[in-house]
This record gives sequence, C-alpha cells and structure tokens, in this order.
Amino acid sequence: MAGLFAGFAYAVMPGLARFDDHTFVQAMRHINGAIINAWFLVPFLLPLPLLVLAAVLSATDEDRAGLLPVTAALVLYGAAFLVTGVRNVPLNDALAKVPSDADAQGLRAARTAFEESWVRWNTVRAVLHAGAFGCLLQALFGWGG
Repeated sequence: MAGLFAGFAYAVMPGLARFDDHTFVQAMRHINGAIINAWFLVPFLLPLPLLVLAAVLSATDEDRAGLLPVTAALVLYGAAFLVTGVRNVPLNDALAKVPSDADAQGLRAARTAFEESWVRWNTVRAVLHAGAFGCLLQALFGWGG
C-alpha cells in the first residue's frame, strides 16, 4: 500500500494537477471507480487481521522480540486505514456526486473541495504505510535489537 499511495503522491496527483477542472474531476472519478477491485481490496484489507495475528503470536513468543515492531506496524497500518476511511473515501464519495453536466463553476468548486485535502491525506497515509512496512522489516530482521 505504501508504494501505491506514494505513487499517487509523487506522480499521479501532480500529473492530474496539470489538467483543467473537467478533466481532473472525470479522471479522479474513473480512478476511484477502477481501484475498487480484488487486486486492491485484498492487499488493503487483509493486513489488518494478519497484523493482529502477528501481534498475538509475538506476545505469546518466549522472547517477545517482535512484539514492539509488530504492534507499531499494527498501529501505523490501522491509522492509515482510518485516514483512508475518514478522510480520503468521503472526499472520493463527494466527488462522485458531482453531476456529469456540472458547469465550470461547479467543477471548480468540486475540485477545490477535493484536491488539496485529498493530496494531503493521501501523503499522510503513504507515510503511515511506509512506517508500518519499516516496522515489519525490523520485526523480521531484528535490526537494532
């Protein structure tokens, strides 16, 4: 997930920022519709229960060496999941409700309400996912231990 959201942060959104309002709104609506599929949903949803399981297994391990980094990964991934559900998805839903025949003023308003906030929160979730991944690497390889 870190790579997907980071890719949006450093390539997709800066590229879309160059478009006019109509093209930007239509492109984001198509992207948001296309991403809801098993190739996205499975790797997005499955880590939460797997991280809970990993935390439980780490807690029951004799030396508990992986407990702290796995728990940190769970917290970071959970925070990113929350950001997605509380910030990005509602913005996507609002953009989806913009009428297809909206005039230039309506498209400008929709984009203004969406773009800056979505980009900011997408960057937050990219950083959180990257942090979770880093914690899992630490748990796996025991760096700094």
